Amino acid sequence: MVTEFLFTVFPNMHEGGLFFFIPLFLIYGFILTGNLIIFIVVQLDVALHTPMYFFISVLSFLETWYSTTTIPKMLSNLLSEQKTISLVGCLMQMYFFHSLGITEGCVLTAMAIDRYIAICHPLRYPTIMTSKLSIQLTAGSCLCGFLLVLPKIAWIATLPFCGSNQIHQIFCDFTPVLSLACTDTSLVVIMDAIHGAEILASFLVIALSYTRIIVVILGMPSAEGLQKAFSTCAAHLAVFLLFFGSVAVMYLRFSATYSVFWDTAIAVTFVVLVPFLNPIIYSLRNKDMKDAIRRLFCYQKAVGGAGR
Repeated sequence: MVTEFLFTVFPNMHEGGLFFFIPLFLIYGFILTGNLIIFIVVQLDVALHTPMYFFISVLSFLETWYSTTTIPKMLSNLLSEQKTISLVGCLMQMYFFHSLGITEGCVLTAMAIDRYIAICHPLRYPTIMTSKLSIQLTAGSCLCGFLLVLPKIAWIATLPFCGSNQIHQIFCDFTPVLSLACTDTSLVVIMDAIHGAEILASFLVIALSYTRIIVVILGMPSAEGLQKAFSTCAAHLAVFLLFFGSVAVMYLRFSATYSVFWDTAIAVTFVVLVPFLNPIIYSLRNKDMKDAIRRLFCYQKAVGGAGR
């Protein structure tokens, strides 16, 4: 019986592992730093205590853990000779990776609803999108994410793995792991259909919300109001396209198959590039966020100067 899996796509130290390790390590450091700064700034700056920035802070918090489920192990595999992971470790990685990913999708859906109400029904926004509702939507997103994947992981844990233990991917994922099971895995089609329905539902809600938002924005008589509304939604729309675009390429490929190189490239985009771009989008394209970050660092400098 197989008790551990071997990742076959990582170069070792003598074949350029360090060459990939350094940029990935720097990117991971940026992901953690950027998302934690956004989360801390939103918590500390009273001007950002609104539902929109609350959801952004939740998304940034999730991104730090989402990246941590895969990248540290990838860094370890780049340097170690034994590029393995235990069966339990593999199951845990799959569970948290997909749970956090689904939770992010649900939070993005809540953000789209928030922007829809703010722009399409501005007078009713303060009474509809309360702090209580924001917390309830976030709690519901977490509940959905962490419960939806659990049956699939529990089922995979019962499967026998008695043949090859080689995973042709940079992290444990459903398809490459299930291909190693020496039993019938056709039940996964039902579970995939449930996950696909959840992804499609989130995508439709977000797409319809932003379609309506764009229609309302284009109908605004004031050029200043149009620009402000569009700039507010541009970052959310960019993150939405990045997230669901990568999900579509990674998981909604149907019968299409790619070479190991392209599978790896798509996976790197999904688990590394998207979390790397999110803090850039939210910090550089958002004036309020940039001002809040500037105030935080100016305050820290002032405190440091006074202490000396």
